[in-house]
Amino acid sequence: MTTPTRRLVVAHPSPDLYGSDRQLLQSLTALRGDGWDILLVLPHDGPLVPLAREAGARVLVTTFPVLRKSLLHPARLLATAWRAVRSAIAEARLLRRGRADVLYVNTVTIPWWLVAGRLARVPAVLHVHEAEDDQGRLVATALNAPALLARTVLANSAAAARTMTGAVPRLEPRVTVVHNGVAAPPEAPRPREHVDGQPWQLALVGRLSPRKGTDVALEAVGQLVDRGHDVRLAVCGSVFPGYEWFEDELRARAGRPDLDGRVELRGYVAPTWPALAEADVVLVPSRTEPFGNTAVEAMLARRPVVASRVQGLAEVVTHERTGLLVEPGDPTVLADAIERLLLDGTLRTQLADGAQREAHERFGVERYDSRVRELVRATARVHPEPVISGT
Repeated sequence: MTTPTRRLVVAHPSPDLYGSDRQLLQSLTALRGDGWDILLVLPHDGPLVPLAREAGARVLVTTFPVLRKSLLHPARLLATAWRAVRSAIAEARLLRRGRADVLYVNTVTIPWWLVAGRLARVPAVLHVHEAEDDQGRLVATALNAPALLARTVLANSAAAARTMTGAVPRLEPRVTVVHNGVAAPPEAPRPREHVDGQPWQLALVGRLSPRKGTDVALEAVGQLVDRGHDVRLAVCGSVFPGYEWFEDELRARAGRPDLDGRVELRGYVAPTWPALAEADVVLVPSRTEPFGNTAVEAMLARRPVVASRVQGLAEVVTHERTGLLVEPGDPTVLADAIERLLLDGTLRTQLADGAQREAHERFGVERYDSRVRELVRATARVHPEPVISGT
């Protein structure tokens, strides 16, 4: 007797390869290994597509809106709402045609997919990667309320879970914290030994965004130069469409005399392991961060980390045991922490070694895979009532 095929539709807002995109690949690998037939639906083509196929998913590229701040402007709200309605109806038809058993929505930025799941009577899993705590009450409630349409909600940190349930308390019974599972580098990392007389190498990996604190890192480097330290900063990342102005500001700042030749804006880089390997210190200066894959990757790369004491980063990094935590948005305290590491080789080694051990223990892919499989299986056993019929 053959086992019936279990069909999973996964909706994701980006074809890129940043933190949540890479975490999606891990989820696809885990679920494909659990026997699911997976259709991944994306709004655009991009570098994620071939890797998703390698992970065992079929990929469909079709247009659907993704919630961005620009769409929340009063002048655009009516058009956004109309697109959302049309999108939900089209997505419900897709779910029905594909006879999906479960819908897996990998973000809060495409809530119309959750509506589609209800219309099609397909139970949904919502995986939250971006529950940030710097939003006003009204915006936070509006962003998180659609999660009530999901049967199961995975939050990538306790901080993200608190943000969601603080905005919408009724979510609490269905939210489960599942820390990201991050694969280790392909080769065991070697300790970084600084050569006297050579510049200190700093690295920052992530989107170019005010939320990621890239501007804070540049100012901190400027302060270190003023203090007499020969430092270089490699910034690996690109901007979301609409944030080109921020990259222009960074380039202008990097071109000023104190930083001239010291900051390299490399753009999108994949894989990032070589950039981490060449760093003496890795910076994660985010102003808000629900989890922080980059911090985990730096820990796995056996490099000391200086990160902001915010949200998920404060769960990932233990101050003075696996890295140093500093207050966000302050280049002086960031420079102080970096300087402390530059001047203390023993501390650099202790933090890097401790971080590598803890990252393997707490953020391994085996633990992550097991929890994702378990929660998706449980969701498949529960079918919600339709909101309306006849879609």
